[in-house]
Amino acid sequence: MESITRKPLQGIKNIIRFNWHFYLFAVVIVIVLLYCATMMPGGYRFALMVIIALTLISTFTSLIVSWYIYDHSNIYTLNWLNSINIEPGKNMVNINAGLDETSYILSQKYKPLNLTILDFYDPEKHTEISIARARRAYPAYPGTVSVATSNLQLAANSIDYAFLLFAAHEIRDSGERIDFFRHLNQSLAPDGRVVILEHLRDTVNFMAYNMGYNHFYSQKSWVATFKKAGLNIETELKVTPFLTAFVLQKNGTAS
Repeated sequence: MESITRKPLQGIKNIIRFNWHFYLFAVVIVIVLLYCATMMPGGYRFALMVIIALTLISTFTSLIVSWYIYDHSNIYTLNWLNSINIEPGKNMVNINAGLDETSYILSQKYKPLNLTILDFYDPEKHTEISIARARRAYPAYPGTVSVATSNLQLAANSIDYAFLLFAAHEIRDSGERIDFFRHLNQSLAPDGRVVILEHLRDTVNFMAYNMGYNHFYSQKSWVATFKKAGLNIETELKVTPFLTAFVLQKNGTAS
């Protein structure tokens, strides 16, 4: 089924498919500026052409970087998890925000396993139009349970590994995000781990996505969230220059 397999160029196609309004806006801006440039004197025409060039460069740079990350870097093999020494057969939970591209891969990589799949997408709270489009395009992975960020429906101390891959940043309210991680902390076994994969609001992502990097959170913001939720960073990995993985443990757990 389409939701559990990756096709050639699926990453870049999905980005355009789910965020087409941004690219349409860029095209409209370029056309309008080109039209204005034809009626402007030399100095103003040059300035408009510079703006057009920067718009095109920014747009194509973001697409090239996205192709590299989501289609070329093999992040979806999940081989970068090998350094974490995840034990097969443990209780795992994979949590998504309406688009699940990793549950099938996890089930194949760590079989046999006890895998619970949760979807915390709430259209009233998580209003990004790209999520709504992705949700309409891809059916939920079989057995996925819909939950709230304030009620994950997980027993206390029951989870050995929790995965949040490109999902946690969709919780846009900081208080809701902290509350979510507190509930996740409560569900962890004493030696349990949380694995998070995210873009950061940093220089390299700014260079790639320009102002689009504001959709991400800074490393400092993530650290503050984890701390308030009672979680420590055990390991921080650079999966690509644009992606950072955090491996979290309960506060007070020995590494």
